[in-house]
Amino acid sequence: MSATKFDIANYLDSKEMIAEYLNTVLEEGNSSDVVIAIGHIAKAIGMSKIAKETGMSRPSLYKALSVGAKPQFETIVKVLQAIGGQLNVKPV
Repeated sequence: MSATKFDIANYLDSKEMIAEYLNTVLEEGNSSDVVIAIGHIAKAIGMSKIAKETGMSRPSLYKALSVGAKPQFETIVKVLQAIGGQLNVKPV
């Protein structure tokens, strides 16, 4: 019996699930975790679609949203808009 590798992108199948996942990572993770989570979301939606909506190439997106990447804030904002998200700040 072989086990398949877990891929969170397979479970991000609704806007609500995507929002819950990203909000959890924003609350509990660090900046690297957030970049990786946005990459998972982009993969779940489709990198080609996100590339088209952001005006970036697929390879550039994969590189910007990979482990250890330090994408520019502008890239993060473009991808968030393409995945249907937005940034909000609330007092803690």
